Amino acid sequence: MDGKRELGNHYEGVAARYLQSRGVTIIERNVYNRGGEIDLIGRDGDTLVFFEVRFRGEGSLTDPAGSITYGKQRKLLRAVSFYLHRHGLWNACSRIDVIGIVPGTTSKYRVQWIRNAIQAE
Repeated sequence: MDGKRELGNHYEGVAARYLQSRGVTIIERNVYNRGGEIDLIGRDGDTLVFFEVRFRGEGSLTDPAGSITYGKQRKLLRAVSFYLHRHGLWNACSRIDVIGIVPGTTSKYRVQWIRNAIQAE
């Protein structure tokens, strides 16, 4: 496993623990399909939630959420659509959230959960 993938797995683990501490049940991690990759999939109450996890270190010029380009948004929407179709979940209540992680000042990480961050047009 390369360093970038290993780092990604680490921060996805940080995000998963954060979400679980807030009542989200994590269903799947690192889902790959023809549409692309989905970092985390979970349930927040009755809602199926697809999570994009972003980390930015100190000195980064963009915040984690701001690093999601229009092209990345389209890839995520395609991956989610493919997942919903493949699992017969078109009628399921769902959304795409972003988990932004940066180094913290009083704790190891500062986590920001942006609900419904990416929407279909």
